[in-house]
Amino acid sequence: MRLNNLGIVRTSIQRPDPDDVARLSQFGVATIHEAMGRVGLMRPYIRPAYNGAKLCGPAVTVLLQPGDNWMFHVAAEQIQEGDVIVAGCTTESEDGFFGELLATSLTARGCKGLVIDGGVRDVADLEKMDFPVFSRAINSKGTVKATLGSVNIPVVAANALVNPGDVVVADVDGVVVVPRELVGAVADASQKREDNEESKRQKFREGVLGLDLYGMREPLAAAGLEYVED
Repeated sequence: MRLNNLGIVRTSIQRPDPDDVARLSQFGVATIHEAMGRVGLMRPYIRPAYNGAKLCGPAVTVLLQPGDNWMFHVAAEQIQEGDVIVAGCTTESEDGFFGELLATSLTARGCKGLVIDGGVRDVADLEKMDFPVFSRAINSKGTVKATLGSVNIPVVAANALVNPGDVVVADVDGVVVVPRELVGAVADASQKREDNEESKRQKFREGVLGLDLYGMREPLAAAGLEYVED
């Protein structure tokens, strides 16, 4: 009888339609988050390791032990073209779990990036490789390979639940998780929001005020806002 999910590798996960993933990749994190009803964000301490990093792809999930990166090597075997790795830890750790050698291995398997609630290193090399990484910390502190975690189980990273096959989108504004079964619908909703914002953008260019575009004057007056001429 198992008492936990440690020491498990799930070798078969469901991934969303690649066309839906490609459509979703056209939108920024803020747009997707708003289109889903303001849910799905990781905590804002997860930041790009270098300027310009961005990614979008189905998640292969990794549960790490603090100071131990063994499971990244296990996860590499489970990567399919277009996947990203999302790594959480059994407890908070900012050690340098990931660097250029692992990125080289994962790139050869078709991996498109990493989101980790932990530390990374070799950032200059990662930037040269154009391997996008979003992390809790940048830390040269090395790790060992001694303790089992798991691959392709549900993990919590920066307060967000990520299931294998969920799509993770990351850019300079943060990281958002889209449930696998909703990727097409969220892409549709994001396009609708983008179209609506373009209409508003054009009105702002023409000099229309948000006060009028959003019908704010009456509720502001009802709330007691007064205009006073001295």
